[in-house]
Amino acid sequence: MEEAFTPEPRPAWIAGLPEQGASTLEVTHPFDGSEVATVAVPGPEQVERAVAKAAAVAAEFRRRPAHQHAAVLEHVSRALTERAEEIAEVITAENGKPLKWSEVEVRRAISVFRIAAEEARRFDGQLQRLDTDEGGEGRLALVRRVPRGPVLGIAPFNFPLNLVAHKVAPALAVGAPIIVKPAPRTPLSALILGEILAETDLPDGAFSVLPLGNEETSALVADPRLPVVSFTGSGPVGWSIADAAARKHVVLELGGNAAAVVLADWPDLAGAARRIATFGNYQAGQSCIAVQRVIVERAVADEFVPVLTEAVRGLRTGDPYDTEVEVGPVVDEAAAARIVTWIGEAVDAGARVLTGGGRTGATVEPTLLTDVPPEAKVWAEEVFGPVLAISVVDSADAAFAAVNDSRYGLQAGVFTRDVGLAFRASAELETGGVIIGDVPSYRADQMPYGGVKGSGRGREGVPAAMADLTEEKVTVLTGITL
Repeated sequence: MEEAFTPEPRPAWIAGLPEQGASTLEVTHPFDGSEVATVAVPGPEQVERAVAKAAAVAAEFRRRPAHQHAAVLEHVSRALTERAEEIAEVITAENGKPLKWSEVEVRRAISVFRIAAEEARRFDGQLQRLDTDEGGEGRLALVRRVPRGPVLGIAPFNFPLNLVAHKVAPALAVGAPIIVKPAPRTPLSALILGEILAETDLPDGAFSVLPLGNEETSALVADPRLPVVSFTGSGPVGWSIADAAARKHVVLELGGNAAAVVLADWPDLAGAARRIATFGNYQAGQSCIAVQRVIVERAVADEFVPVLTEAVRGLRTGDPYDTEVEVGPVVDEAAAARIVTWIGEAVDAGARVLTGGGRTGATVEPTLLTDVPPEAKVWAEEVFGPVLAISVVDSADAAFAAVNDSRYGLQAGVFTRDVGLAFRASAELETGGVIIGDVPSYRADQMPYGGVKGSGRGREGVPAAMADLTEEKVTVLTGITL
């Protein structure tokens, strides 16, 4: 009998070159547990080589002209466009999000690299005249930003392409080598990005993609040759990285329990309900800025709550490859079981289920709760699942206080047409971003994005991340006639 063909595992990318690893990792589809692919897991010698080459190439890479950085980024944007359908299917396969949302993710990654190419060309400095005081006559300062050094980018499973893009694109735009550590559940999108980067003229060591287990990452975090760590993921892990790398520049995006506030002046309650239902459950709620808490002014609650309930109930679950499906599985059955347990704990404490509450395998029904005690996990913690909790308050003052009564502070959405309330929300809400007239889930990839309090520190968004990965360097010119 002819021997069956067994494809090699997908290679890791070690200093820009594809290599098989010391072991392998199986990637499975969250919806049904079927095997999607096997990937190579690099061994210690390969990891050491990736770090050593990143450190060795850093000085050369930072001196490359801006047009070369831009050309690399433009190539990636074009290649993602050409392979968009294929990559969207890979995202759905490894992550389980509905294909419609995977397609959105690919489009966003295309935009991230395009924006980075544009920013690379205008990433310059500023001149400061120093003769504002007598001792500075004839002197001029040139202030530029230079890379802090090679970057370790640790990405989560929920946006396996776009959140990797948000680490890779800014680093390459400023000329900083980057080592990407994708989430073990979802390494395939990052490995495809490695394929695309390998098509460019990046020098050896400018990038590596290392699909390591989480427990194998601590040595990279501690390595002094990687002075910048950019992490997106859970709070406990993020803060432990900050503690372990106290002398490094650490950027943390740690999620939250985002609130959407619906105030009495909002004219389109049905529209607000549709947006909240959709963006409380898109990605199966596995987004740091998915709506979790819904805070409604009492004057409109009797009209709004039934409309929101029907909007949530009407969301279709099922096979994420079905283009009509809006809510797919969460990342695995363990996560689904935890989410349903949290719902049960809230109900035991007095909450009522308006719709949903159950699960089938890794798929959790879109769920809407009311009368949730403020100490319940579904209100106080990050559910990271398709669960919304409603609170009815008497005024805008009470609504803003409820938003701030959280240890998180990533983004908030406020449905109001009142300009004064909009500016008050901007001033008073303890979040990194405030979205007026929409859900907190809105994010443009060029805007600064990040949180306060337990939601982290530092900012993503291409220009902001480029600033975060660099530091100011001053050159003073003497004997200048101004």
